[in-house]
Amino acid sequence: MSANVQKNRMTRRVLAAAAGLATMGALVAAMPAGAHDRGHGHGHGHGHGHKPRTVDVQLLSFNDLHGNLEPPAGSAGNVSETQPDGTVKAIPAGGVEYLATSLRTARKGNPYSVTAAGGDMVGASPLLSGLFHDEPTIEALNKLDLDVTAVGNHEFDEGATELARLQNGGCHPVEGCYEKGKKFKGADFPYLAANVTKEKTGKPLLKPYTVWKKNGVKIGFIGVTLEGTPDIVTANGVKGLKFHDEVETINKYARELDRKGVKSIVALIHEGGAPASTSYNYDCDSPGAGDGISGPIVDIAKGITPKVDALVTGHTHQAYVCTVPDPSGKPRMVTSASSFGKLYTDTTLTYDRRTNDIVRTSVKSANHIVTRDQPKAADMTSLISRWNKLAAPIANKPQGWISADINGRGSTALEKPLGNVIADAQLEGLAPADKGGAEVAFMNPGGIRADLVHKASGSEGDGVVTYGEAFTVQPFTNMMNVVDLTGAQLVAALQQQVSGSNEASPKILQISKGLTYTLDLTKTGAARVVTDSIELNGEAIDPARTYRVAMNEFLAGGGDGFPALGQGTNKLVGASDLDVFNAYLAAHSSATAPLAPPATDRITVVQ
Repeated sequence: MSANVQKNRMTRRVLAAAAGLATMGALVAAMPAGAHDRGHGHGHGHGHGHKPRTVDVQLLSFNDLHGNLEPPAGSAGNVSETQPDGTVKAIPAGGVEYLATSLRTARKGNPYSVTAAGGDMVGASPLLSGLFHDEPTIEALNKLDLDVTAVGNHEFDEGATELARLQNGGCHPVEGCYEKGKKFKGADFPYLAANVTKEKTGKPLLKPYTVWKKNGVKIGFIGVTLEGTPDIVTANGVKGLKFHDEVETINKYARELDRKGVKSIVALIHEGGAPASTSYNYDCDSPGAGDGISGPIVDIAKGITPKVDALVTGHTHQAYVCTVPDPSGKPRMVTSASSFGKLYTDTTLTYDRRTNDIVRTSVKSANHIVTRDQPKAADMTSLISRWNKLAAPIANKPQGWISADINGRGSTALEKPLGNVIADAQLEGLAPADKGGAEVAFMNPGGIRADLVHKASGSEGDGVVTYGEAFTVQPFTNMMNVVDLTGAQLVAALQQQVSGSNEASPKILQISKGLTYTLDLTKTGAARVVTDSIELNGEAIDPARTYRVAMNEFLAGGGDGFPALGQGTNKLVGASDLDVFNAYLAAHSSATAPLAPPATDRITVVQ
């Protein structure tokens, strides 16, 4: 899924106006004696000849940044907050200028502070980062003083070699260096991939763990991505790699750390769950029926050895601070900070110097909003402006016009307005006989990375969709495929939305106009798709007939748990999804007749 957007990109000969700001050192404020002891003795041993038995370590964490350096636009940039009267308020959040300020402010008065991330720092990124293969985001994370991150599935979008370049530095093998006289330095924090090994050697692809140390305090971090990464990344991205069970891997390395005398351990896991409420301040440990958290992380958390003291998670883009019992029955903190840098989690780990372990009963944690009403971090503003100058000639080109927000990522509905636009664009672009003769198009919901927002993001004017905004919606530059599928395979694909690997967390395909059906959520598994309701242009699907179906190459490879879509034959490869999308915007909108949000009436949902 490489973001290799422009084969004929203009040569970038932009002289850097000023040398890049040096990576900031850790912003640790000097602490007055006893200021942060929380009753655990005095002065952390400063000048008293003894150290208190316990010390509080601050763990700051976030996940799923996805290269969102600028504040994410529209509803995708909001955080839900439940008010004292029970109403829910949407609060605009995120942007690395504010994330940097939030983290630096949080660290003040905490001499023992470590910052960790739960994966998907890059990949599926807006144009500002994606155009430059996410070098701007790695540079920003270095300035944020990130200490460690797990890999997520999106770190594999461009393959293991590109991931190694993000870690180790060096200019892009095809596009070279983006700024004259500047070589990309790589991440100055370790990427951890404990459960990813090379098929040929069986050895880990990257470091499985790292140990953070300060004044004799030692905390081990083990990082894993979800075992199902190959199901949600293109085949090229995971070629030559094996992905192993999260629980077995973490338990193996926890034993190894324990043998080395590291008793305090945090697992960074790029897999998550869904809390009963989407509000970031929901009390996940509420005792009511239906409260709490569900999803893959629950079973993972229950299986991870009690040697691990806290779990930082991600992938589902949800906000939660929950306790899930470990195998010995003791509660253990499991956290996730939404996505796109909109939240950060502040966890207090009380470290016992005698046992070198965390006092689990004293672990406290909370999510905090990265609000946009605080001062911007000047070094991040400067970084964004530098890369924006390089991106501007491509990013600012108008592609079309819209009359109002067309929600995609920010829509909680199963059928999303922007999903319909994208599927219609794919059908129209690939319907001509010489382009594949498509009769229907499918779009995976996870591939829609943003909303189309009416408010101008720059100087283009309200309602104008720029290339940068269109890219942010579809950043993978997946090539379009048209294949033959039987009616029976089409029906099977629709059933796979709510069964098999997608049963616990349904993935509802966005469908082109003319295809209609009923989804009955009162039923379970494949039965949720009411098969005799499926029609194409008013006619029932014929199981024996062959249909020409358009979709991106990721879906056509059976990705996202749709093996039926991977059974297509007679494949024709078309333009990229982004090119097809932009062509549709150009054909269906103008300044005087902008594109309106479409009706969402293709899937009838019974709840």
